[in-house]
Amino acid sequence: MTEFQPRSLFLQEVSARGYLYQGTDNPALDALLLGAEAQKTPIVCYIGFDCTAASLHVGSLIQIMMLRHWQKAGHKPIVLMGGGTTKVGDPSFRDTARPLLDDARIAENMAGIKRVFSQFLTFEETFDSATTAAVMVNNDDWLSGLNYIAFLRDYGRLFSVNRMLSMESVKQRLERESHLSFLEFNYMILQAYDFVELNQRYACRLQIGGSDQWGNITQGIELQHKYSNETSSRGGEADAAIPPRLLRSARNDETTLFGLTTPLLTTSSGAKMGKTASGAVWLNAELTSPYEYWQFWRNTEDADVGRFLRMFTELPMAEITRLEALEGAGINDAKKVLATEATALLHGRTAADAAAETARKTFEEGTTADTLPTVEVTVPESAAAYQLFVLAGLATSNNEARKLIAGGGARINDEKVEDATRTFPRDELLSLSPLKLSSGKKKHILLHVKAA
Repeated sequence: MTEFQPRSLFLQEVSARGYLYQGTDNPALDALLLGAEAQKTPIVCYIGFDCTAASLHVGSLIQIMMLRHWQKAGHKPIVLMGGGTTKVGDPSFRDTARPLLDDARIAENMAGIKRVFSQFLTFEETFDSATTAAVMVNNDDWLSGLNYIAFLRDYGRLFSVNRMLSMESVKQRLERESHLSFLEFNYMILQAYDFVELNQRYACRLQIGGSDQWGNITQGIELQHKYSNETSSRGGEADAAIPPRLLRSARNDETTLFGLTTPLLTTSSGAKMGKTASGAVWLNAELTSPYEYWQFWRNTEDADVGRFLRMFTELPMAEITRLEALEGAGINDAKKVLATEATALLHGRTAADAAAETARKTFEEGTTADTLPTVEVTVPESAAAYQLFVLAGLATSNNEARKLIAGGGARINDEKVEDATRTFPRDELLSLSPLKLSSGKKKHILLHVKAA
């Protein structure tokens, strides 16, 4: 069997960069995109992001990059904020239900998430099908106004419980005998309805998501298909069982929907992408500073450098091939390029260059750079050395700080800490402030000390 070779700009690019995992009908989607590119007619796609935290983290970056490549190929992205679906909670591949958030917290989280996308996409305020500018919409606009009984009659009858129980994300919860609420069970129905609603409102043809969203994506395609089939079997005549909104869609030649998924990334050592020992790597600067973000990419495992250059930078493929072929000390140069290019996409070139310069001064010159992450603390009359590392966030407990010092990994102003119990009077700390605290070779904090 001949392997599928895409011809459209978008599928060629994302295939070469390793973004694609599954597709519902890649040849048909490729043909659609190829024709649209020739006619310079944008096709609309969307990715949904629930508002469960004040920021997205690096694990969501692959979807954001997909939308960026979609726009660069001449098509139109929709960023769907899950203001409605966040109230339900996606159960996909989770052992426990997500915490229920109130409207105020959801709105606060949504505001934080929105700020990230302006770095990656060009937006417009009002949807215009003739442009490639992205729009951001909120599924709470249609989900919160649904009439429950009418929704069940119109849509619920087309969902098979047998099929829903066979979904991998649901099966895992049931097999582990983990609680799955009826509220969570409805999530896939609402996500399926989102796809149909976006097709009706914006002629959206494609949904993209992580591989854990495959079942939810295909449910939306199946929902649209079932309505189209019902309409065709009645010769296009109106039927009371079919909502008027979907009767209009079923007569539209833009109702064939497609789905693509991206791989759920892990590092070569098996660690979950976007997680570190100190927690998630957030995309908002107030949660993960540009310098910390740069360091995250600089610490990439050797075996992942080429893959991450393809996925998380926009360097030409020929340059990436050259960089990933470097050996020995050269691979560290490739990691610095990865860190700078990835940071520039999110935080801008100036912040990326500043982070790279901070790292150079810190590691190569041994000097203290003012742009290191800073922590401001107050201290009582005195503080022991191990307590300073806890205050700086370089250790989570006094015991962990003592172990760090005992292992020889703790430094204050580039001098090794030999005695965990060494006491620093407050006046001495104030005179030394800011202090550069280091945990190992890669974690550094400037500790600004204030009087209590």
